[in-house]
Amino acid sequence: MRGLFWFRNDLRLLDNEALHLAAKQCKELLCVYCIDPREFDETPYGFTKTGPFRIQFLLETLHQLKASLQGIGGDLWVLTDAPENAIPQLLAEHQINQLYYQHQAGTEEAETVENITQYCIANSIKVYGTHGATLFHIDDIPFSLDRLPNIFTEFRKATEKSSKVRPAFTAPKTITSIKLDGANQIPTAHDLGYTIPEPDPRAAIHFKGGETAAMQRLQHYFWDTQALKEYKETRNGLLGADYSSKFSAWLALGCISPRTIYWEVRKFEQEIVSNSSTYWLIFELLWRDYFYFVTLKYGRLLFQKGGIKQQPQDWSTNLTEFEKWRTGNTGNAFIDANMRELLHTGFMSNRGRQNVASYLVHDLNIDWRMGAAWFEHCLVDYDVASNYGNWNYLAGLGNDPRENRYFNTQTQANRYDPDGEFVRHWLG
Repeated sequence: MRGLFWFRNDLRLLDNEALHLAAKQCKELLCVYCIDPREFDETPYGFTKTGPFRIQFLLETLHQLKASLQGIGGDLWVLTDAPENAIPQLLAEHQINQLYYQHQAGTEEAETVENITQYCIANSIKVYGTHGATLFHIDDIPFSLDRLPNIFTEFRKATEKSSKVRPAFTAPKTITSIKLDGANQIPTAHDLGYTIPEPDPRAAIHFKGGETAAMQRLQHYFWDTQALKEYKETRNGLLGADYSSKFSAWLALGCISPRTIYWEVRKFEQEIVSNSSTYWLIFELLWRDYFYFVTLKYGRLLFQKGGIKQQPQDWSTNLTEFEKWRTGNTGNAFIDANMRELLHTGFMSNRGRQNVASYLVHDLNIDWRMGAAWFEHCLVDYDVASNYGNWNYLAGLGNDPRENRYFNTQTQANRYDPDGEFVRHWLG
């Protein structure tokens, strides 16, 4: 059998069910990643959909993945083309009869899969799509999607009671690659029209893409520093590398799976300590799961003005005020410090994200979708479900029993930056 493995947001060898299956079933395998040019389109707000930090992290990850595949006899072919163009063409050119991929949340992603699947059906190509982006497998949660609770706590309690995390899949030991003519080079950021800024020395952490870097971060946070022991107490921090796990960037591209993290937490609990902090990291992975399933349930509603509650407000689209917020020039020191961190590093703390989102929506009354689009552009850990789920939540249009999720930024600054250290760090 000849197979094509279509990498998406599962850029790893370990705990990759679809890749495990493909390596097992296929005598020859063509591994492909498509850099979709639509990701570089300009938004209506004057910036591209994908920014330089995300591009840099993706390219680093692809280089790492290519090297890992070559180490077991495979290879990675990176094409700058829409998947619905590139995948059918490769299937036809190389007489490939099986396609493997991992499902993603998001309506655009689902449409792409549907287009490719229709081609495969018409051409008698078997399609294997697996679910590996979440901690709990979609088949193991105690609800059908249409009955998914609209409150996270209900989801969490039922899932914790009824569901079990599946074992992680081992990485394939060997892959026999289908040989293609010519050399396949991963494009540079410059090739894609980007200039990558120099690393900012003020950054909390310098993210490096790839599975190896993800596993190194796991080793560092759990075993070298044992920072996991205090995660619940420190997770609302603003400065430094280890106040939170910082796994989100590697999770976003699938350089590491939630299951790998989960089973390492369980190992840590057996060997070091089991406490509220170890539980809280799993709790946060459950939030991530929840937003993924919410995205599957509501589809396009998640991206519309009225959110999943379909309650559109009379939002402003004042570009002058939005530009001040986007660049960290609102005059509110706590907001500006967080927005400068995002602008210059592609990262912001969870506490910061909640505050700047609340400020944009509730203080400036600006359309939440503009903020979500800016986060999508900037964040090295951008994930469609978590990003848009959280923005729905903060705008009062999502999964929250409270009607108004408003943050008083002065109160928040006094609590989380009482000495003004974070503000000085970014505003001087």
